[in-house]
Amino acid sequence: MIRILADSTCDLGARLPRLHHLSILPLHILLGEQDHLDGEGLSPDEIFAWSDSTKKGPKTAAPSVDEARQMLKSGLDAGDEWVCFTISSDMSASYSVLLLAAKQLHAEDRVHVVDSRNLSTGVGLLALQACDDAARGLSAPEICAHAAATVDRVRSSFVVDTLEYLHRGGRCGGLTSMMGSVLRIHPKIVVENGLMRPDHKYRGHLEAVIPHYVRDLETALLSAVPKRVFITHSGCDAEIVSKVRAFLEGLGRFEEVLETVTGGVVSSHCGPGTLGVLFIAE
Repeated sequence: MIRILADSTCDLGARLPRLHHLSILPLHILLGEQDHLDGEGLSPDEIFAWSDSTKKGPKTAAPSVDEARQMLKSGLDAGDEWVCFTISSDMSASYSVLLLAAKQLHAEDRVHVVDSRNLSTGVGLLALQACDDAARGLSAPEICAHAAATVDRVRSSFVVDTLEYLHRGGRCGGLTSMMGSVLRIHPKIVVENGLMRPDHKYRGHLEAVIPHYVRDLETALLSAVPKRVFITHSGCDAEIVSKVRAFLEGLGRFEEVLETVTGGVVSSHCGPGTLGVLFIAE
């Protein structure tokens, strides 16, 4: 049997992994001296509250090699193969950790690790595609080849409500953060070549900015792979999310319009009010 694994930055929540028989390997979130496993008992709201009270950015860390080894061993002992997906290797050591765990288990031929070159449900899109492929009976090399051909076609972008969390995490300067707050600037961030970069700056209230951002994606969305599209957010107002969903469903393009809330690792860096639309280009 082929088992599919993704690290917790895939931001797929609890329901989708259960539905697709996808295993999740959690990263770590460090709030001061407290170490938490991503997705296990620590909510994004609690992370935001800690960061707001301390004015510090949470730190995040890859799984340990021992944690990865234990998860992989459970499948290997059952005679199965693994296809694993991680956040971009330029953003975390998660990819290297899984490679090392496979080597320590002498199972490099049965553990296939794919560098998504992406984050959040950009990783999730690749992992769910692999689950679909496994369900269709494809072999592990075939699943990996399909993933490799898809990596560069994953389209991930987000609009950030506040620059404060990027500032606390050392990802933008204090002046930029202050000016963003004063001028109501909401940057669009895209993932490209395994890294995040600013792409566009929207100005105004978030409830007007988000629809503008989504409309700007319309041409690309109309030529996307129709299987699924994600709305992924870190606790946006329900009315804003509902409008995004209505727009995407109104395109008549997608079989599934899926909504997920960012997990602890991604939330730690983007802060509350962030929303992204993620899909695969044809």
